[in-house]
Amino acid sequence: MAIRSAKLEVRQSYLLVTLLTYIMFFMFAMTTESIGEVIKLAKGEMGLTNIQASALHWSTMAAIAISGIGLGFLADRYGRKFTIILGLSMYGVASAVFYFGETFAMYLVLLFITGIAIGVFKTAALALIGDITSDAEEHTKQMNMVEGFFGIGAIVGPLCVVQFSERGIHWSWLYVLAAGMCLVMIIMALATEYPDMKKSESEVTLGRTFALLNNKYALGFSFACAMYVGCEVAIFVWLPTFLDGYSGTEIATVLATYAVTIFFVLRAAGRFLGVWLLNHFDWKLILLVYCLAIFLCFLFSGLLGQTASIFLLPLSGAFMSVVYPTLNSKGISCFDKSEHGAVAGLILFFTAASAAIFPLLMAFAADWIGGGDMRYGFYLATLLAAGLFGFSLYNLSQDPAGRVLAETR
Repeated sequence: MAIRSAKLEVRQSYLLVTLLTYIMFFMFAMTTESIGEVIKLAKGEMGLTNIQASALHWSTMAAIAISGIGLGFLADRYGRKFTIILGLSMYGVASAVFYFGETFAMYLVLLFITGIAIGVFKTAALALIGDITSDAEEHTKQMNMVEGFFGIGAIVGPLCVVQFSERGIHWSWLYVLAAGMCLVMIIMALATEYPDMKKSESEVTLGRTFALLNNKYALGFSFACAMYVGCEVAIFVWLPTFLDGYSGTEIATVLATYAVTIFFVLRAAGRFLGVWLLNHFDWKLILLVYCLAIFLCFLFSGLLGQTASIFLLPLSGAFMSVVYPTLNSKGISCFDKSEHGAVAGLILFFTAASAAIFPLLMAFAADWIGGGDMRYGFYLATLLAAGLFGFSLYNLSQDPAGRVLAETR
């Protein structure tokens, strides 16, 4: 009876930790994935150009990149629980200060701090997922579930901003709401028992994270994740601007208004569907089919014009659903669990750097080549989608990580 009771307590502890991880991803998705709607409002509020407004996005993403590669080792060195609480505390305080924000510079500083915080608690959370799963396949399925809740947060956040705007409430209240959620999660984390973490036989340092740059699996999956994120951020950062002022049929106009929300709904639903797909099909085949569909959505949007984009670009969310969590989990699963924090941090660096740089490149393409027309930015995104499809084709035909994934437990 004592042994059975102990096992039950362990399962309950894992359940609470998993629930906390889901809420964590939901919460920070509310803010990061709302940035397209925020940019649209901030441009009018503060008289910003596309390039200036893009700083509201890349300031967070640049900070996540710095934090991911510079602080990712904290989860392996000091433990998942401590690192998660540290990150949530930083995020909560910075988000609460948004209530007092008035200037563009102040918003940039606060967004940079929230990005550092996300890099801290997200790498710890990603490493924690490895602690509570037994193999690479289970890791991928759990990652898709976590990203599914991220997807729900990405739906709720932009809707909140839209509703706030319609009621005359400033968009910064979204961050005040996130601060309250952080307080609740910190209390939950303090009261929750975390699973034992596998200790590394050697000292965990920042140098070990940089040493991963010499590993082909770490680099390969990091670059693939970066290409994916570039395609994703193209949608939620610049699609509202691209479709702003669109006039067409009544149905098309409504779809244009809620294009990003539709994209996030399809992405979230697809991630939960992805768990089922991964139980029945080879992940490499799923990746290939989905990456091809993403590329075609971008390609035909460029060829057919703005009206086609209203339908095809949001539809790409259904196909983006399983790509990132699958690539991320496979990259992490190529390594021992004692290194999962550092690996997660490295992949996060590449993805956040892509999320910071690529929207800025799209803004340059739109302002300098297209005279402000964001269509030219989406031409650039189409090239990235083609690169992601090329990676998935190589992955299916050559299976470069097959052996190491089979051996890692």
